[in-house]
Amino acid sequence: MARRPLPAILTSRPALARGRDIARTAADGATDVLHPVITIARGMRRQAAWAGGWWGRTPKDRRAPALLLGAAAVVIVVMMPYGPILGAVALMASAAWMGRDRSAPAAPGGPNDAETGRLQSMYEALVPYLSASGDPAPMYAHDGSWQKAFSSYEFQDGRLTHLHLRYPAYFTDGEADSRARVEQLLHAKAGRGREYRFDWNEEENHLTLVALPPLPTDVVAQRFVTSPGETVLGFTDADSVQRTVPVLADGETRDAPPVVWRGGARSTEPHLLALGQPGTGTTSLLRSIALQALVHGDVVVIDGGGAGEYAFLAGRPGVLAVEDGLLGASATLEWAAHETERRLIAVNRARQAGNPVAEDVRRPLWILVDRPTALTQLASAEGRPDPQLLLDVPLRHGRTANVSVAVVDQLDATEGLAPVVIAQTRARVVLGHLAPEHVAAVLGAQQRTTPAADVPAGRGYARLGTGPVLRLQVPATPDPYDEDAPEAERVAVLSLVPGLQEARDAQDAEDAEDAAGEPADAAAGEPGEDPEAEAVGPVGLRKEAVVRTVADLELG
Repeated sequence: MARRPLPAILTSRPALARGRDIARTAADGATDVLHPVITIARGMRRQAAWAGGWWGRTPKDRRAPALLLGAAAVVIVVMMPYGPILGAVALMASAAWMGRDRSAPAAPGGPNDAETGRLQSMYEALVPYLSASGDPAPMYAHDGSWQKAFSSYEFQDGRLTHLHLRYPAYFTDGEADSRARVEQLLHAKAGRGREYRFDWNEEENHLTLVALPPLPTDVVAQRFVTSPGETVLGFTDADSVQRTVPVLADGETRDAPPVVWRGGARSTEPHLLALGQPGTGTTSLLRSIALQALVHGDVVVIDGGGAGEYAFLAGRPGVLAVEDGLLGASATLEWAAHETERRLIAVNRARQAGNPVAEDVRRPLWILVDRPTALTQLASAEGRPDPQLLLDVPLRHGRTANVSVAVVDQLDATEGLAPVVIAQTRARVVLGHLAPEHVAAVLGAQQRTTPAADVPAGRGYARLGTGPVLRLQVPATPDPYDEDAPEAERVAVLSLVPGLQEARDAQDAEDAEDAAGEPADAAAGEPGEDPEAEAVGPVGLRKEAVVRTVADLELG
């Protein structure tokens, strides 16, 4: 018997697809029409679940009064005019509110798969540190999600730049070791090679991680806009200080946030101690302080290293002495102690008589000492007194006498520093790549940032008194007689030396007179040669002037 063909509706696949589409469309339409009913039903189910949970949590001795109170409320509503209708409307409205769809729509700028994986990995790594076995509802759990702990985050080029997270209240955020473990973990998970700042909000149990940009290294020595008694040690992050100063860098002027050290009679930190490894920029910092101090005061320089890196200051206006030998340094420091005592007596007499302080006493005096421990070793070998002991009077009474002391030395020679130097220098600077515990030992407080991977010269941290620990980049201030230093930086330093421009002008006038008295053919020289080319040094100074200056120093 031949088989009867199937109906066309069963053999036509486009017809089946159209039927499926019709059914799906009808279901979607019914869902849209019945959406209020579905919402109210969902809300009533949640209300019933809440009522059941509340009934289970209520003690048995309180259930009867609760039932009596509920029955009285129902009777009152029924007895009121339009009470049942208003009660039903209120019940449906509350059910509609509780039954609403509370799932937040996906943000168009949400994290992608790679960013989500990184956040989840960071969350899981924090579980052993921010969870406890007895927590009934842990915020950090092995099967949890990062969304309930991380409230905000930012990525840039696939790398995490900002993260705000919450942690449980029982976490020991007041202990430095606990915080250091969490910071070290976040540093490793967020990506090494960058500096991160950690802001702990212990009151609200919040932690904010911010990736910091590298500090600019293109700022060279220059005249900074400061008041008398203020010295710019370097530059830091914009959100760490409350002021900016205009600086010239790469031919452009911009505003930069400075770390300002204030000296004088109204300063709470009149003396400075800077430590660092060789080549980290401590000597450049002292040269920068000297050039800024010469604008409003007098300077005494003690070079314990004896490398002659302050020779360009010798004989300049405002520079009282530049010594690098043991005998000269001891004599200069002894004079500085007597000068401090003289200023103290003058200030005391002026106050007692009600007269203004003399001008020579009000003029700031800066005592800059580089590597005093080297002089201490020389004095010990020769059986002489320690020159550092002569700093006792300027350090203890310099604030009243308007005398400021700045001491720089190598970090491995801190045991040779005199106790009075360590006790009286409350403005601290540490330069170079150091471990956090070493930075804390020098500054007296933990740093808020992770160590930098690439540490240029002049990079470190600063803390003024009891203030916060700030990142610091010292402006480039090389020795202008160092031929290995960049030409632009050497010219910038020489332009700040007082009296140097007058010496240049006088030398140029003298050379012009000598050239005018020579024959024309001798002055012209050979074709293609510049007679001034060999007489001008790499920084624009004539070699004769440099040789004459060095000879004067040796004779002086």
